[in-house]
Amino acid sequence: MGTKSVRRFALAMAFLCTRVSPAVVAAPSMPTGGLGVGEAGSPTEREDVAPVLQADTVWRLDKTEAVADHATKVLGQPQVVDGNPGKAVRFDGTRDGLFVPVNPIAGWGTFTIEVLFKPEAGGLAEQRFFHIQDEREARVLMETRLTPEGQWALDTFLMDGENRLPLLDRTLLHPAGVWAWVALRYDGKRMTSFVNGQKELEGSVVFASMKPGRTSLGVRQNEVFWFKGSIAEVRFHSIALEAGSLQRPTDLSLAPGPASPSGTSNSDR
Repeated sequence: MGTKSVRRFALAMAFLCTRVSPAVVAAPSMPTGGLGVGEAGSPTEREDVAPVLQADTVWRLDKTEAVADHATKVLGQPQVVDGNPGKAVRFDGTRDGLFVPVNPIAGWGTFTIEVLFKPEAGGLAEQRFFHIQDEREARVLMETRLTPEGQWALDTFLMDGENRLPLLDRTLLHPAGVWAWVALRYDGKRMTSFVNGQKELEGSVVFASMKPGRTSLGVRQNEVFWFKGSIAEVRFHSIALEAGSLQRPTDLSLAPGPASPSGTSNSDR
């Protein structure tokens, strides 16, 4: 066989091998609207499918003398009651509160805080059920505004020096006596409030990473604006969760509140 024939034979064999070799297979493309591939091969998020994310810290309130192994300062006589599911701590709205000597979000530039609670009718018109304050007196608060008819509106508040933002719309009402998930999200620029996974309000505010501090449940830290109702769980995330990843009702006893537009208020503190 001549030199040219040898070359032709070699080229033919190489071509045949590339046609039948199973090692070279093109990956099928993803259909439009499915999960694509983001950086480092991670799946990109679909609008209708949210990832299941584990909270950095979870506080389950099943006793009063400690929260997540942190010894508490107990005001009054808050009671351990049946929650939904599990246990919860009930506050009487006049003198009950728990102080936890830690700030779980210290050092975080972004965060999401979720609370599973059940406000009761007959309490004060303004109530503070969750309050973090650090050594610089920066604050995170979650509050209710209660109507005489037994409905409540969520009020969330961030303050860092002269920078402060309340989010409150008194027309966005939810029934007392029903378990609900509420959330405060800060993405480094904007705070957003949610009830049962539904966005309510949002607004821009400068809020620096917090320093160490403490957390109160059932009352503001200067022991005013007492909360009447129960708290079962608090979740702390070091990221700004997408709405689809927030906790929300899982049965009919946790009735969702109304969907609502964005807006802010200038309620006094």
